[in-house]
Amino acid sequence: MTLTRRQMLTAAAAALTLPQTARAASALTVTATTGMIADTARNIAGDLAEVTALMGPGVDPHGYRQTRSDIVALSRSDLILRNGLNLEAQLNDLLDKLAARTPVTAVAEALPQDQTLYNTIYEGRPDPHIWMVPALWEYAITATRDALTDLRPDAADLLAANTERYLSEARATEAYAREALGSVPPNARVLVTAHDAFAYFGRAYDFEVLGIQGISTESEAGLARISALVDTLVTRQIGAVFVESSVSDRNVRALVEGAAARGHTVRIGGELFSDAMGIPGTYEGTWLGMIDHNATTITRALGGTAPTSGRLGKLSAGL
Repeated sequence: MTLTRRQMLTAAAAALTLPQTARAASALTVTATTGMIADTARNIAGDLAEVTALMGPGVDPHGYRQTRSDIVALSRSDLILRNGLNLEAQLNDLLDKLAARTPVTAVAEALPQDQTLYNTIYEGRPDPHIWMVPALWEYAITATRDALTDLRPDAADLLAANTERYLSEARATEAYAREALGSVPPNARVLVTAHDAFAYFGRAYDFEVLGIQGISTESEAGLARISALVDTLVTRQIGAVFVESSVSDRNVRALVEGAAARGHTVRIGGELFSDAMGIPGTYEGTWLGMIDHNATTITRALGGTAPTSGRLGKLSAGL
């Protein structure tokens, strides 16, 4: 059950009066809004924290509205980790309210201003999708480490060591993505997706990115936008488009059908993980796995060279 804004604020106020449960010094209770943040926190905290995510596979964070159980879970947390940059737009009021009592860290807002992209349609609205590029997500990784260290300064050395191991894996994944995506022929580096979640990706790896919807899935894709993209597919002979695990594939399939009606064949190049990871317990259900999957899927669909099973031979979803 989702709540109205009035109900949400009432529940948040009530939650602030709940007694915080006692905890052992080695067991922080951490709640993250998205799976990418939760996975990052687990890798850094290890056994020092129990980390849960509000949003699971296939959940769209742009339109996610909290339930009453979410509010209770958040209010009982020792630390709340959010993306920020307006990703969790429907949760902003609640998280701001809870910040009066519980530490709330917007990990993506550690990204320097000069590296932050902004929406060209809605002036001043930042693009929140920095997890798409490991070199940028490093800022969120270190922000997560710092937030955990503030609560457990006695474990600073352990948290720092865990962070360095995780950063090493992130950098190896970045190097793999850069090499694989660099093998895509320059004239084929056009990424057409359901919504504009890949702008940082495009800037980092030299791809033109065309999203049917804007940076938020709350925006609507009009017929004019779809028609214009069909024109682009036909004129430039683009052969593949991509669906996303957390966004309806309806608009992408409309592109395929529109191009076919004009005599141009476009295939679905694969399913990408954009605003959510894969199934928990799978490699794709980790942040590193989702990045490996995306880089490998895009590379292979657009004519580049990458191993079918990805950097570590662990990929299975959608390939």
